[in-house]
Amino acid sequence: MIIYGHRGAKGEAPENTLAGFVHAYRHGIRCFEMDLQLSKDGEPVVIHDLTVDRTTRQSGKVSAYTTKQLAVMDARHDTAPWPNQTGIPRLADMLEACPDFHHLQLEVKADGRQRLNVLCNRLVELIQRHHWFERVTITSSDTWFLQEVKRRDRHISIGLVAEKRFPNAVTLASRLNCDYLCLSWKLCTAPLVSAARTRGMHVSVWTVNRIHDMLQLEEKGVDSIITDFPTSTQIYFDNRLKVAGAPLNRISTGQFDPEASGA
Repeated sequence: MIIYGHRGAKGEAPENTLAGFVHAYRHGIRCFEMDLQLSKDGEPVVIHDLTVDRTTRQSGKVSAYTTKQLAVMDARHDTAPWPNQTGIPRLADMLEACPDFHHLQLEVKADGRQRLNVLCNRLVELIQRHHWFERVTITSSDTWFLQEVKRRDRHISIGLVAEKRFPNAVTLASRLNCDYLCLSWKLCTAPLVSAARTRGMHVSVWTVNRIHDMLQLEEKGVDSIITDFPTSTQIYFDNRLKVAGAPLNRISTGQFDPEASGA
């Protein structure tokens, strides 16, 4: 089972920051999930919310700030503690710092159609330029956006982010020609996983922080989990394989919080 670091390594370092990605990368993490918004100057930046309020304690929409202004903010609030100030990075900064990644899930949040159009163009151009068709999946709960990605290039991998029971996630993802189904762990059932995999979709479940839940999801047949604590999670699975005498298939890592599990 593949392990993705959620927002870098949200439980170990400030979420969606360069410090967090580098920290996880240095510990062997090679698969990441992250959130993207568009800056005022038209660059994809890595942040979950539409505003900077929660993580920086400043105020305003991400779209009101340039990449330079976002980079010097202190994005250590409402997240894991960190000794040094770290700002909101460009996607390009993350890619430069972690060049040997195996796979990325780039989640695009809801925004105005005009801005989403620009962001869609930026991401399609990036994937085409580097030929990252196997290394990057663009995910979203916005079905219009996913259709726009496929309209621009049908070879680009897309994934539906699903957190509601209706409409049926597998049916909707299939209609959109999705390659990935990114499920909230609360929705995940064995029949749902089986139906998705029958249609050729990779099933990735978020956000899973308890080993007990991970093992149950593994039994249900999921392909990957997204966790705030990827390094400790990977250590657990690596050690299990060592005990079993099986070869390691190390993909990604993070730290493990035995008490927490949630979106």
